[in-house]
Amino acid sequence: MDSDVGTGAERPLIAHLLELRSRLLRGVVGLLLVLAAMLPFANKLYALLAQPLLDKLPKGGQLIATQVASPFFAPMKLAFFAALMVSMPWLLYQVWAFVAPGLYRREKKLALPLLGSALALFYAGCAFAFFLVLPMVFGFLARVTPSGVAMMTDISAYLDFVLVLFLAFGLSFELPVALVILALLGWVTPKQLREGRGYAVVGVFVVAAVLTPPDVVSQLMLAIPMCLLYEAGIIAATMVTPRTAADADARD
Repeated sequence: MDSDVGTGAERPLIAHLLELRSRLLRGVVGLLLVLAAMLPFANKLYALLAQPLLDKLPKGGQLIATQVASPFFAPMKLAFFAALMVSMPWLLYQVWAFVAPGLYRREKKLALPLLGSALALFYAGCAFAFFLVLPMVFGFLARVTPSGVAMMTDISAYLDFVLVLFLAFGLSFELPVALVILALLGWVTPKQLREGRGYAVVGVFVVAAVLTPPDVVSQLMLAIPMCLLYEAGIIAATMVTPRTAADADARD
């Protein structure tokens, strides 16, 4: 009798493990297919990524490769991260398909918009960094470069710099989603978020100083949007917070 109960308990676990393996395989296969499609364009992708710096270099300025294999590995690394970005919706769908059956209807209605918003905000942060921040940062660095110093950057160092900046801005743009999740969990209320606005602004500038390069331009370019996103997070948290909590805040 006990062995039958044990066998019955093991079957759901085995089924979940098989489903997890299936979702992981589908995600990896999708990522590899996108990567295979992007590898032939790796050099063009790198040329596109390097354009914000090349536009700000003096006439005749160029990127350099200080390591023998850098001209090969740097574009390949970029192609992988580009494939990861492109296939992210597919990867998140596999995660969603695995966890969704265990969620209640209300949780599904909340989780799906949050997941979509998180993905869109991350893409928006990366686009903001590429189209606005990088040109301003490189323009500032080109202007403050001492005379007699040639501004020539290694291609691997440049790629690492840009990817870190993309990650910093992409994650920072997730602030509204993080605030909404905290409000849904009951850890904070919209009223507390409004009252802590001053502390949040100080924290935002500290985070911007840590995540961005040591120049005022990039720090402000990250801190100002984060302050606006904090306000957007307060509005979103107010909208999704249960009505009873919102009414209590209004009475206070």
